[in-house]
Amino acid sequence: MEYVQERITTLHDFGDATPDAPTDRATVVVPMTDREYRTPAAERVLSTLADIDPARVIVALRTEPANVGAFDAWLGAFDPVETLWCGGPRVRELLAEHGLDGARGKGRDVWLALGVAALDTEYVVIHDADATSYSSGHVPRLLAPLDGEFGFVKGYYARVERNQLFGRLFRLFYVPLVRALAQRHDAAILGYLDAFRYALAGEVALTADLARQLRVSREWGLEIDTLGAAFDAVGFAGTAQVDLGTHVHDHRDVGGSAGLAAMSRAVGAAVFRAIEEHGVEPAYETLPARYETAAKTLVEQYAADAAHNGLDYDRVAERDQVAQYAAAIDSPGADTRLPAWADTSLDPEHFRRAAQADLESVD
Repeated sequence: MEYVQERITTLHDFGDATPDAPTDRATVVVPMTDREYRTPAAERVLSTLADIDPARVIVALRTEPANVGAFDAWLGAFDPVETLWCGGPRVRELLAEHGLDGARGKGRDVWLALGVAALDTEYVVIHDADATSYSSGHVPRLLAPLDGEFGFVKGYYARVERNQLFGRLFRLFYVPLVRALAQRHDAAILGYLDAFRYALAGEVALTADLARQLRVSREWGLEIDTLGAAFDAVGFAGTAQVDLGTHVHDHRDVGGSAGLAAMSRAVGAAVFRAIEEHGVEPAYETLPARYETAAKTLVEQYAADAAHNGLDYDRVAERDQVAQYAAAIDSPGADTRLPAWADTSLDPEHFRRAAQADLESVD
């Protein structure tokens, strides 16, 4: 047990207490694709949410039309879930009318759901549906600080399973990248990005006002986009991180179009956009080498930690990942993020009606 405080307020788990929380004034947003359909992890998440009974649960669904009916029927067994199909023809047409059509991915799905969530409730919780360790305490622990002086809350947790350390994209890419940048640039945004114990955790809670201010990458990078907006809106003083214990998640391969190496490019681009907007100008030509130096130091620290705890640890595999991630470091390119809901002409209620009509047309 430890009680160390960081630059942002750190709320520990000293005994598995569940604090009082405004669950009745909150919407929980859960993005899903075909990979979550009827999985034990997703069913555990949904049945647990039914017991918690927030004001609303929105599943931001991305799947093909042929699968929508079965997906919605399955989700309908879990009250109070609202299926928000993000890929129907009316939705696509409506987004095109407002100049918002384009690449589809997790970020786009969550952004659409945030617009709807912020219509009727004061608070929003976002989390995935792939944690087999999901607990009824997670949502209340994330929400409780919002009912006080905080405007943004992020979960953190250990990723240890199968006798190994996971959380590889965070450990081996994000942390050394931010540290390499901070060695050259004394900027508050870098201190903020470095203050989180698990900056890539998908479990967050925020006010509806902040949800309306998010600019979101369409595919990966959502977690960093959220941090950048939170830094501007509430800063260090208005941010908290909450201990959610140990999480067991699905794992991705390093390679492939949906692997960690591909994700690292999007995460890196999101980091670079966030810091460039705050006046940091990275030296991209030297950054990969500086990142690798920082990452190699961490590999040795992780190896020592693993040995101390009797865990398996493959230095060669970890260093190989570092080399792959280094190749992904480059300037962020064109900014294709979706605008903040507060800055768009799209009415979220019109979007919700279009999504409902699309869903009814396939049921």
